[in-house]
Amino acid sequence: MANKKLTEAKNTKNDEFYTQYEDIQREINAYLEYTPDVFKGKTVLLPCDDPEWSNFTRFFAQNFENFGLKKLISTSYAIESKSIKEGYQLTIFEMESPQFDEDKTKTHGKIFTLTRDSNKSGVIDIDDLEWTYLEGDGDFRSDEVKALRDEADIIITNPPFSLFREFLAWIMEADKEFVIIGNMNAITYKEVFPLLMNNKVWLGNGFNAGNAYFRPASANTSEYANGVYDDKTGLVKFRNCCWFTNLDHGRRHQPLSLMTMDDNIKFSKHKEIKNSGYNRYDNYDAIEVPFTDGIPSDYNGIMGVPISFLPKYCPEQFEILGMCENLDLYGLKTRVYTTQECQERYFEIFGKKGTYDLNASGVVNGYKVYQRILIRKKVSDK
Repeated sequence: MANKKLTEAKNTKNDEFYTQYEDIQREINAYLEYTPDVFKGKTVLLPCDDPEWSNFTRFFAQNFENFGLKKLISTSYAIESKSIKEGYQLTIFEMESPQFDEDKTKTHGKIFTLTRDSNKSGVIDIDDLEWTYLEGDGDFRSDEVKALRDEADIIITNPPFSLFREFLAWIMEADKEFVIIGNMNAITYKEVFPLLMNNKVWLGNGFNAGNAYFRPASANTSEYANGVYDDKTGLVKFRNCCWFTNLDHGRRHQPLSLMTMDDNIKFSKHKEIKNSGYNRYDNYDAIEVPFTDGIPSDYNGIMGVPISFLPKYCPEQFEILGMCENLDLYGLKTRVYTTQECQERYFEIFGKKGTYDLNASGVVNGYKVYQRILIRKKVSDK
């Protein structure tokens, strides 16, 4: 049976990162809870995938009938196109298939489709996957995979982080619904932030406690820092991963429970706020709020908050105005520092010649702060 062979093969492969089944299930359930028919009658494409090994393919194949899917498509890269080739193992699933081609498998990607009960078992599931070789290597930028993108209704995958900008643009170009994994720092990309600000893209439900665990890309665990790789579970831990999507979910509409400004000053657990209050920026008209739970519920002006605010952002509660790194773009900058001022400030701080680029950030009491998102309390339409 295909299911058994896929399981056996999955246990031996170690050359790519794999998203955990429970993480996929937790994320997708959030969309189903909000819109039970979100996948009904839809074609789902899982590109940048390895169908023989992927938990994405396994999850959607096993839930094909439960979700009411019309069609499931998975595509993979050719072996020669992979960044990690050494030690690559062909799957039992592929090698025992009648269409297996030892030469083609090195240069051609593969496509798996699921549409029907092909083995006449009475249910449509992972054992009904049908596959063939693609004409090309399976790159998502190829015309062949673009055609699959255009056919699909929803795109779901864990794309290469190095190609995240290009992959998101590839999706947006076709105006598709999607759920993809990315680095939290992608929030600040000039190609990504405007989409978040204009509510065309938002963050998903998120990984449990903000921690993502993946199967490592290779068996060489020495490349990971202490505490990152767990030799007992065989998993690598990432704290800066999140889901990006344009499918709605309930957590997105849950407003933050916040204290007033006075109560924050009296009772905040953060020493930067308690008994101190809120600093104002030197170069634009806003207050510095270094912690999401320190946002004052009764302040109606502009606030600079950390990017960790976005997973908790409720569009009915706040509006996003910009990012302090691009104040000119949003018309919010109130002061421009001269080259001489930047050089003088550098000398004051470090005691030597250099340039302290005060124009590339928000500035509080003469010091640059970490990247901040500018928000304001949403004015009720009522």
